[in-house]
Amino acid sequence: MSTTPQTKVWEEYYEDIIDTFNIPEISLYEMFDQAANRFGNQTATIFKDETLSYKELKRRIDGLAAEWVEKGYKKGDRIGLMLANHPDYITAYYAAQALGAIVVQMNPSYTAREVLQILHDTQINYVVADAKSIDTVRQIKELYSFQHITLSTTVGEEATIHNASKMSEVFMNAKPLQASAKVDSVEDVAVIQYTGGTSGKVKGAMLTHHNLVANVYQSYVLYRQRVEFGRETVLAATPFYHVYAMTSAMNLGIYLGARILIIEKFQVDDVLRQVKEYRPTMFPGVPKMYISFVNHPDAGVSGLNSLKVCSSGSAPLPIEIIKKFKEITGSNILEGFGMSETSPTTHRTPINGKHKHGSIGIPVPATDCRIVDKEHHFLGPNQVGELLIKGPQVMKGYWNKPEETAENLKDGWLYTGDLATMDDEGYFYIVGRKKEMIIFGGFNVYPQEVEGVLYEHPSIQEAAVVGLPDAESGEIAKAFIVAKEGTELDLEEIRAYCYTKLTPYKVPRLFEKIDQLPRNGVGKLLKRLLVKDEMEKRGVHNGESTN
Repeated sequence: MSTTPQTKVWEEYYEDIIDTFNIPEISLYEMFDQAANRFGNQTATIFKDETLSYKELKRRIDGLAAEWVEKGYKKGDRIGLMLANHPDYITAYYAAQALGAIVVQMNPSYTAREVLQILHDTQINYVVADAKSIDTVRQIKELYSFQHITLSTTVGEEATIHNASKMSEVFMNAKPLQASAKVDSVEDVAVIQYTGGTSGKVKGAMLTHHNLVANVYQSYVLYRQRVEFGRETVLAATPFYHVYAMTSAMNLGIYLGARILIIEKFQVDDVLRQVKEYRPTMFPGVPKMYISFVNHPDAGVSGLNSLKVCSSGSAPLPIEIIKKFKEITGSNILEGFGMSETSPTTHRTPINGKHKHGSIGIPVPATDCRIVDKEHHFLGPNQVGELLIKGPQVMKGYWNKPEETAENLKDGWLYTGDLATMDDEGYFYIVGRKKEMIIFGGFNVYPQEVEGVLYEHPSIQEAAVVGLPDAESGEIAKAFIVAKEGTELDLEEIRAYCYTKLTPYKVPRLFEKIDQLPRNGVGKLLKRLLVKDEMEKRGVHNGESTN
């Protein structure tokens, strides 16, 4: 690799704090404990118009942790969280951190098949389930043995499951936690965040306490000119099990002593009602949510002008939506970039800096970035190459996958697989992906996983899934299918079949029957030609660049 690094011109935005910025080596639970002691009587959460103070939230967290100690939970155990947004999520998450256990975050809508992949990889002994995921947990119990199950307060009193405790009963008889676990914040893993990469096979990014605390402190510095401790209200509408909301809504909200306005499911009319009532000041959203806001007939009188720090993640945001949102609220949407492997934020538009549409902004404090060519030589401004990232938020590695860790982490640098460029002022732009991953509404969809399900169908000979740009969801998946000889394909039946095997967001939005898939002379599938043809049908003639 060339020894001439890129100039860190972006550091001028941090001149006032660059000499004093410090990330303490504390655990996530210690970070929460400090907030609870400082803001004890202030509101911590608002959920369906009910509130919890920081003092009460700490009582619940410590009580659940004490219950788990009695049940034999110990440091390093993996605890699977299968919960929708709810105060119980925060409770279970920080109770696990109090014990030095490792949280494994899972979408409560995952099918049994999807959950079992993660369970077998991490050897989870404990799981926390809610009303949405309890039936899946029951199915899994026939195939996988949990040492203990905890049911959230959303589960009805009549619901029972063997070897389970109910949070409602634990909270009623909460015992104090004698002591939290001793944690090496730099080395000890706090969260395993699953991602699929190009293979579609699950792999868990190991995020340490230091990784996650660092990203909270980095995020605070980004917004330091606009936020005040104990004075903010965070609109938490993105799922907490998503790495973006975990850090930017939950953990950052806790650190700030903010009120966390928890939205279980994003329904725009209900969210706008709560916005008008509770006047949130911070919103880490995804493009689909911003699109829903600006297109709502009552957007101008909904109270969205209370928002002063708005960020967008997970997928590119159309420029016209950014402009409309500012017209309505007076607030800029701060675009950025992040990955499961980076806790997640690596770049963000500086709140008091220039706003460049299409840019992911500048690296967050204490983060270094490089653009390199195929031979790993540094590239100068306005040249396209692979984006490399180094910083305290970069993962420890992939769980039980040393080869993939070595391939993606070299000398502390994370090779993102994303193609990027940097301008003369230190602003970065993502111009493409080496990976085939599709980002649909903020969620990662891995083509090979979907293709694997399609290949299981008895009438399908071949299948290819590609991502196509979409104004509302960022990208959508389209499946191209070749039928086995002598069979007829019913595309609606194929769609229904996919819904039985995959979480809904992974199911392709479009299906098309074709006679054969394009391949080169040695039989390699040429997905870019599928994308190119599709874009040309839409009247776009540079489609090859989209995949």
